[in-house]
Amino acid sequence: MYDFSFTITYEPGADAYMDTFIECDSLRSETVYACLDPSRMWSLEFLTGDPGELEAVDAHFDDGVPDRESVSGRPCAATRTVSRLAGERRRRVTYTHLSGIDYCDAVPLLATRFFETGVVFKQVRSGATAQWRVLAQDDEKVGLLYDSVSARLADGLSFSFDHLTELDRWRGDLLAPGGLRAEQRQTLATAVEHGYFETPREVTLDELAEELDVPRSTVSYRLRRATAELAKAFVDEGAP
Repeated sequence: MYDFSFTITYEPGADAYMDTFIECDSLRSETVYACLDPSRMWSLEFLTGDPGELEAVDAHFDDGVPDRESVSGRPCAATRTVSRLAGERRRRVTYTHLSGIDYCDAVPLLATRFFETGVVFKQVRSGATAQWRVLAQDDEKVGLLYDSVSARLADGLSFSFDHLTELDRWRGDLLAPGGLRAEQRQTLATAVEHGYFETPREVTLDELAEELDVPRSTVSYRLRRATAELAKAFVDEGAP
């Protein structure tokens, strides 16, 4: 099995749905896609963020179900069914099914042309980027998929290759929703940048709280949660 990934970067104004992520720092979307043939596809999106910024995403659905799949700017021609599976204060879970597809420039649908044995996809939206992670049986036609996606990108979208790795065992984080929340990543990055993890420490929790403009207790909690998640991921990664 092969694990390969690439990133699509969006300029402001290029995609209405991605504009919300560009404007709202706390938002993070993890979506798993499955596509059995060119006529149908389903996805499960796990969206997290601050309550007020999640409401900005809700507004897209209030105005009609947004086309979150196409990378060309040309709307998908299909029957779309959407179900909200969870609507909590800091989390949304949405199931989407496309059937009777006549035309759709979605990455999973483009891949069906090149991978007859099937592929599974995970997409992570955060800020101006959508990172695609793909699991496939072989890597023979990876280049064809990259070329196909690149050729269809709408104006304001750009493509970059990340990695291609042959897997010798299953890793639990490949498809499962998880990872650090946006606010945890921001806090952790700021702590590293200012020397919080150096010996001796070059910054205090109070100073980090002032830098981030949040209470000291919030900084402490985010760092504890972030380091706990990273530690668990490290152990899972090295487990036999």
